[in-house]
Amino acid sequence: MPVSEAGKAWENLTIADNFIFQKVMRKKRLCKRLIENILQIKIRKIVFPETEKDIRIRRDSKSIRLDVYVEDDAGTLYDIEMQTTGYTDPAALPKRTRYYQAMMDMDVLNKGEFYTKLRKTYIIFICTFDPFDRNLSRYTFKEICAEDATLQMGDETTKIFLNSKGSRNGVNGDLAAFLDYIEGKAPRGKFTETIAGAVEEAKEDKEMKVEYMTYFMELREREERGRVEGRAEGRAEGRAEGRAEGRTEGEKNTILAMLKHGMPAETIAQIVGWTNERVRELGRLNGIL
Repeated sequence: MPVSEAGKAWENLTIADNFIFQKVMRKKRLCKRLIENILQIKIRKIVFPETEKDIRIRRDSKSIRLDVYVEDDAGTLYDIEMQTTGYTDPAALPKRTRYYQAMMDMDVLNKGEFYTKLRKTYIIFICTFDPFDRNLSRYTFKEICAEDATLQMGDETTKIFLNSKGSRNGVNGDLAAFLDYIEGKAPRGKFTETIAGAVEEAKEDKEMKVEYMTYFMELREREERGRVEGRAEGRAEGRAEGRAEGRTEGEKNTILAMLKHGMPAETIAQIVGWTNERVRELGRLNGIL
């Protein structure tokens, strides 16, 4: 994959791109303000328990990676996801939130603890498409009694879907401006203008650009390997060996590209899951370190 193509992709990134969205939301004041605007509440402070929270309950279960996972001073958990791809099956996105909720609950509740220890949670999907075709900018779902809509079950779970394509009726000004900005309109208002500034700041960060270009090239290499493997014929064992070899070579090429762009070996090791020494050894063998 030519570096120039990855560079072009970098220049075209916007807040709607998952990579940039995650980086910008690492700024606590912006993430806090976004949550406050979505929920129309005030939060004293937020913390990031982990960067890009990974949850796998069992070795054979489907793992999830939460894009923006934060906790406020009251212990409430927030998962914010940028969604730019619609689903053919309309049930796919709601059931994805159901799985995320289950995994988050299992992750925070230790063995032997009472269910009352479960946290209050908000799962927020920011969509560049209308997930329910009702032209609303915000869809909020809670567990409510079918026989008496004034009765909430009280499990303290909320799922919210924002729709950048929807009508702005009932949405506060800052959130409306943010959704318009996602749609490619010029930023307006201090909040969205600050986010736009953070996007440009991120795109001027050379190390971040290298990280993205490497990530981009690795994705394209995986896609290409997938196409080649899909066309390949032969025994299953042979295909498995070929895939393993392809992954190894792909990792090496990715690491060498990062080293050539000056990324620290320690950072590379964290990204690809190698040891620092193994990364350095590969660099020395190829005359880079």
